[in-house]
Order: sequence, then C-alpha cells, then structure tokens
Amino acid sequence: MKRLFLCLLMLCAVPATAPAQAIRLDKLKVEVKRIEVDGQRMYEVDASGSVQAPPASVWKTLTTYERMSEFVPDLSSCRVLSRNGNEVIIEQQGMARFLFMNHPIHLVVRATETPLTAIDIALISGDMRHYESRWNLYPVPETGGTRIVFSSRLMPGFYVPGMLGTTMIRGDIERMMAAVLTRIDSQYAEKAG
Repeated sequence: MKRLFLCLLMLCAVPATAPAQAIRLDKLKVEVKRIEVDGQRMYEVDASGSVQAPPASVWKTLTTYERMSEFVPDLSSCRVLSRNGNEVIIEQQGMARFLFMNHPIHLVVRATETPLTAIDIALISGDMRHYESRWNLYPVPETGGTRIVFSSRLMPGFYVPGMLGTTMIRGDIERMMAAVLTRIDSQYAEKAG
C-alpha cells in the first residue's frame, strides 16, 4: 500500500504545462540531483535548451528582469532594487508549489552580467539557505540561434520532502525553462515575421 501511495505521489508530481510549453519540453534537458557540500545537502541543477533567437535577443529577455513575472510560472513579482555597472540587485517574490504544499518565497539576489554570454546570480537574503545560479548563452552558428544553459545549486530554507524533492525541483525548473524558451521564441518570431 505504501508503494502504491508513493507511485501516485510521484505521478502527481509531473508538472502540468501549457500546450506551448509542452512543445518546448522535447527540446529541454533537465537534470537535478542531491549532493552534499560541506556536510550540507543541497540540490544541483543542470538544464539546457535551444531557441531560434540570436544571443542578443535572448540576452534582452533574460535581463529585462521587471518583465519576468509576466511569463515565469509562480513568480509574482521581480523588481530591480539597484544597478551599478554590471551588477544588479533584484528582489523576487513567488510561490513554491508541490502537490498540496504552497510556500511563499522571497529572495534578494545579486546578478553579475557578462553581456551576451553569462549571468551569475548569488543569494543576498531570503527564503533559501543557499542559492547560486548561472545562465550561459552559446551561439549556434548553423541555425543562427542560441543554446541556453542554466545551472544552479540550491538549498531551500523550508522543508522539502527528501524523497520527492528532486522531482519537485525538476518540475519547477522544467516549467521555468519551458516558459523562458517559449517567450524568447515567440518574441523573436513576432519581430522576424
């Protein structure tokens, strides 16, 4: 009976995506694993996908932080607190959702931009014990598009079920990446068309 219950939980954990995002999932690669760093367990994320848009278009979408809440699932607000050269302080509010659990998340992060190639994000304060991430952009000369790679290490500051945490975080990353790729492709198609 326990095994059946766990199987049902895992099936329910598969993310529901909008049709446009479902198309993106076949182009996504998302890996999440639990690792131990300095005696603390955290999650390591590696995700990638490709778009038809050139790096400049991708860069514009990723660095227009104030508009992220328009298309990133469960992100209710994202605002720039300050900008100093290539460093941007950003406040984000959203919700972590999994099965019957909802947990509000508030983060203040520092984004360090390397124009058209990378964005490094580090936690300043908020509802995570550890959060660091990086966006890398790689031109794809054959298509004129861009390969987007997102990597992260994170440790939530709230309870995440050990057995299902990897599935939960993978679902969140898949939804986020699918939304970002879909937004970039649709904006590029509008401009090109």
